[in-house]
Formats: sequence, structure tokens, C-alpha cells
Amino acid sequence: MGIDRIRYDGSSDTFSWTRGPEWISLFVPFRHVEATVEALRVAELNHDYGMFQTLADEMALPVADWLAPGERELIRGVDFIPPPRTFLRFLRGKAKQQGVRLNGRATAGSVWIRPTLSPVEKQLREEDPQRYPGWKDRWSEFEEPDGARMRPWVGGQDQELSYGAIRVAFREVTTPTTSSCPCGMTLQDLVDGGNEHATHHTAWTFGIRAPKNLEWHSDLVIVTAQSPISWRRLANRVARMPQKEEHYDFNSWTHLGEPEETSDNVRAYLLKVNGHVIGYLAAHDTAEHRRWDLVDGSRYGDEDVTLRPRIILIWVADIYRSQRVGATLVHALADDFGCQVADISWSTPVSDAGRRLARRISPEGIWVS
Repeated sequence: MGIDRIRYDGSSDTFSWTRGPEWISLFVPFRHVEATVEALRVAELNHDYGMFQTLADEMALPVADWLAPGERELIRGVDFIPPPRTFLRFLRGKAKQQGVRLNGRATAGSVWIRPTLSPVEKQLREEDPQRYPGWKDRWSEFEEPDGARMRPWVGGQDQELSYGAIRVAFREVTTPTTSSCPCGMTLQDLVDGGNEHATHHTAWTFGIRAPKNLEWHSDLVIVTAQSPISWRRLANRVARMPQKEEHYDFNSWTHLGEPEETSDNVRAYLLKVNGHVIGYLAAHDTAEHRRWDLVDGSRYGDEDVTLRPRIILIWVADIYRSQRVGATLVHALADDFGCQVADISWSTPVSDAGRRLARRISPEGIWVS
């Protein structure tokens, strides 16, 4: 336990140890008890705080000496009183305030430390002297004197593996300028821990984990606007993956209110593998189509008014791509509607991946709308 400073003379700060509004507790070594009582008396009666200043100077912790460069051992009962591990945590906090890395080890009755300064912290303090007034670099050019005590080996991992090592070298280079990740988020999202990016990237790679409260009777489920809300929420979660990846303005599944019957029979096909939803196809029925031979630049055919199922969007988790998952979803749509795969309509514009899929399952051409 340590007190860095004593506040007095109208300070509005609260105290950690009190026994009522008229009491202030000061923890001092026994040898300073009488001087502390006298300092309190003089401060209260005469408003003279000089004795407090004298006490503060006598009891000030030698933090600057402890964090000076060089290897040293601090002995419990001589240099400090608390348990070594507690004292070491205290020193680490003080070192962090100064930007110093404290290479320390607590033993049964002492603490070994070797304060060092990282190049990054040195650069920060040199570039912003107003923020760190009076700061001086005491560590960079320090060399241990001949005959200095070395930290003894105490078992466990080998000791002193970095003692006397040469600093790593830094160079200015040109780094890649790309900031986008295939999952749809940006690489800057990794800077502050990257938890949100990591969670999204994992789902984009392996699929959305299927909720345990949903009972799957088969690997593929058809969700409509009239399905229970838990299934519709799952469809919405999965639909966020292609929305984020392709930077769409809107989610392709928005039916999160009360169950409703839609005139175009909006539905989503969810495919589950290994406990994750790895495939998603959104579709509805429409009667406006034109034929297209899938040749770049070719014109669409005449208008057709036959009622057909239309693919709104297809998404497959990254590691399952090029494994016919998209084809499986399209075949499921055709079987559910009761038509051939070639009779399905595709919403335009058809992406490059969509064209490759369409050419594999309908090489003679597709309907578009």
C-alpha cells in the first residue's frame, strides 16, 4: 500500500479511508507517528502545512531510483515492506507511467528488476516534450558496469536471454495500401483489438452457427415471411454476410415483424453443414422475364410473362465455395417450385460468380428479370 501525495488546504478530493466526515486517516511508518500528529495539530490550528511538506519529503518513495537503468535486487524489509508480488505490480504501474518496460521477477524475499525504454516510447516523448515536461532518457545509452550483480537463475524458463542483446532496427518502407478484407470489412478494423472483425470474418469463412433452440429436421430449410420469428431472424443474420461482403445498401431479408403473407411468396433457403449455416438463397416469384444466352454484350430476348421463381441473391461461406453448394441451393429452389433449373429466373445484374454458376447448371441460357 502506498500514498503518492497528501492533499490539504481546501482540497475537494475524497479520501479512501474515513470514519466519518470529521476524521482523516493517514497511514505512516511508526517512527513518523509523533511528527504526523504534530503536523496535523499545527495544520488545523495554525493553517501551517510546512510540517506536512517535510513529512512528505521524508516518506517519498524513491520511485525514480527504483526505475533507474540497470539490473538490481530490491530486498523486502530493506527497500520495501509489502509482499514481493504486490510490490512488483506497483512498480510495473509506475514504470508504465514513464513508458518504461520493467523486466521483473518476484522471489521469496526480494524483487529483481531491469527497467528498459522501448524505442516507441522514446520517440513519443521526444516528439511531444510539452506532454512530458522534464522527461529525460536515462536508459538508451546505459551499460552495466563491470562486476555488476547478475540476476540468479531460479528455475523455470532460462534467464537473461535478452541481457546484452542488440536492439532491433527499424526502417521506413512502403507498405501495402489495400485496406479491404474479402469478408467486406476493412483491415483498419483490426487495429483496436479487431474483435468485431474477427467475429464477422469467422462467420463469413465458416458460416453462421445454427442456434441451438432451432430444431433442424433436415440440412436445408425454407423460411418464409410467415415462419416463426426465430427462423426469420436467422435468415436476416445470414443475409448480413453478403450485404457486408458486397457493400449492399439493404439486407436481402427484412421480414422481422409479425408473420405476413407476401404476394410474391418471398422465401429464403438455408443450408446447414457441421452446425453452421453455410448457404443462403433468397427468392420470390414474378412474371416478367427475358431470355439471355449468358454471352457478354448480347441482347435479351423477348419478354415472357410466365410465373417463375426468381433468384434474388445467393451466398456461400468462403471455405465451401466451388463445392457445388450454390448449385444445390438452385436445384432446391427448382424442386420446391416444381420446375426445371433452366426455367428459373435470375435478378440482374448477374455477378461474375453468378454467371459461372449459371453456365454450369444452365449452359443453354437463363431467364433474367
